[in-house]
Amino acid sequence: MLLSIITLIGSVAVLMYGMKVMSEGLQKMAGSRLSNVMATMTTNRFTGVLTGAFITASIQSSTATTVMTVSFVSAGLLTLQQAISVIMGANIGTTFTAWIMVLGGGSFDMRFVVYAAIFLAVILIYTKRNTNLGEFIIGLAFMLLGLTTLKINATEMHLDQIPAVNNFFLTTSSWGYGSYLLYLLIGGLLTFAVQSSAAIMAITMTLCSTHVMPIDMGIALVMGENIGTTITSNVVALSATTNARRAAMAHLIFNVFGVIWVLCIFRWFVGAICHIWGVPFTPGEVSDVSPDQLNAILATFHTSFNVCNVIILIGFVPQMEALVCKIIPEKKGQKEDEGQLKFITGGLMSTSELSIFQAWKEIHVFSIRTHRMLNMVKDLYSEADDAQFAKTFSRIEKYEEICDRMEVEIARYLNHVADGRLSEESKHEVHKMLRIASEIESVGDSNYNLARYIMHKHQGKMEYTDYQERNIHEMFRLVSHALEQMVTTLGENNNYHISDEEFMRAENIENEINNFRDLLKSQNTINVTEHQYDYLIGINYMDIILECEKMGDYIINVQEAIKDKKLTRETSRYA
Repeated sequence: MLLSIITLIGSVAVLMYGMKVMSEGLQKMAGSRLSNVMATMTTNRFTGVLTGAFITASIQSSTATTVMTVSFVSAGLLTLQQAISVIMGANIGTTFTAWIMVLGGGSFDMRFVVYAAIFLAVILIYTKRNTNLGEFIIGLAFMLLGLTTLKINATEMHLDQIPAVNNFFLTTSSWGYGSYLLYLLIGGLLTFAVQSSAAIMAITMTLCSTHVMPIDMGIALVMGENIGTTITSNVVALSATTNARRAAMAHLIFNVFGVIWVLCIFRWFVGAICHIWGVPFTPGEVSDVSPDQLNAILATFHTSFNVCNVIILIGFVPQMEALVCKIIPEKKGQKEDEGQLKFITGGLMSTSELSIFQAWKEIHVFSIRTHRMLNMVKDLYSEADDAQFAKTFSRIEKYEEICDRMEVEIARYLNHVADGRLSEESKHEVHKMLRIASEIESVGDSNYNLARYIMHKHQGKMEYTDYQERNIHEMFRLVSHALEQMVTTLGENNNYHISDEEFMRAENIENEINNFRDLLKSQNTINVTEHQYDYLIGINYMDIILECEKMGDYIINVQEAIKDKKLTRETSRYA
């Protein structure tokens, strides 16, 4: 019995691992196309439902789809109404998993197929002909192996002949609707605990197909799984934007509503599903029919339940949006925490591939904050009032600390992403983002250095000539233009690539900054020699000019990283 229990647990673990590897393999093959599909194919609620169903059926994870949807809402790529329709579709797409289990857990012995698939996958992976396809096939093989082993082991355990097991299900199945509520709660808690509705579905099918658990109790477990799977997205959304929390709440409301109306007609609904498969239904009693029929009943219920729920609620998406907005209102007067990460605070997404999108959005926020910091530097330069000067300088200091912290957090997040199984393209993306994050942090450092030089000027009561003032304002203008273009490039939804024309404009601005620096440096030596201004004023003036030119180097380094050009500038930490 101990060996059987260990085998049972191991079978579930193999099943969960296979699902994870299969999902990751599919997402690697799809790459960024999944993000593009979701962002572009949600023009109305119906296409949103189809998009959610298609993506979830493809990647075999409703949790991944839902969490990705929440992140898209947080990033502003999807409206709340679009997100609700995608989540509805994800609930339909996840039912495809149950039908795979019907195949894998049927009377046909899948082990021959499993071992042949593993052999093919190993060839693909080790010859590197198509590693991602190989991972998908081996994940599918492990999933079917887990299902087959689970079925065989459960049959050999003869659970239906163990008095303690029979007494438990006999006792808990005799409380009428109280039994349904109990099993619904158990299904929700188990799914939340193992973070896999597929694993709990497999266990449910095993218990029903071995004639241990009544079919209506198994269906109650399935409904509980639907609620338990919503917990992950709500946990991820806790640290996200208000709209992202609303999207996660809509997922919970959608599934809870479905459970409520099905409970009202539960026995009739279950009886109708059983009738489709020619199985007599008696509440609370084990059906003495083939395991294949019982598994098919569970899969049919899972699909029918979610499809009917979508049909009922698809016309009430605006009302659902209004409801979640009332449950999670916008906090009046709440200021954005300038030091808070926006997109990666909820931890890694279900797979490393999908986490990359989160990191790109965070890097864009990072660049926006450095641009905001440069505007503060320009305000500081023009500020004459001592109190306001001190206040602005203090805020720049705070932003410099924020930049340091953001670089560390983004780098730590990307290192965690890199620990997962990544495609070669995604590995390159991670390296590129680490390089970009480092350069953006250097832009923040340059802003702080400029603030320090301006403070020295302010404290020393240095007076620049009109000539110097014009040159500094012109240099600020050039650097600000370069930084604006960098922020725009990082913010565009174009897979974070830069066109040849855009890159040429960025290089032209950089060359203009360098040429202007060289001209001012030569002229400064002449002006100091001719006593047009004091030597110390000349040093302070050139410190500002040279620091602006350094910032220009860091900015073009970011553009080069996006362009995938080799970085050779001396100012780069990656040189």
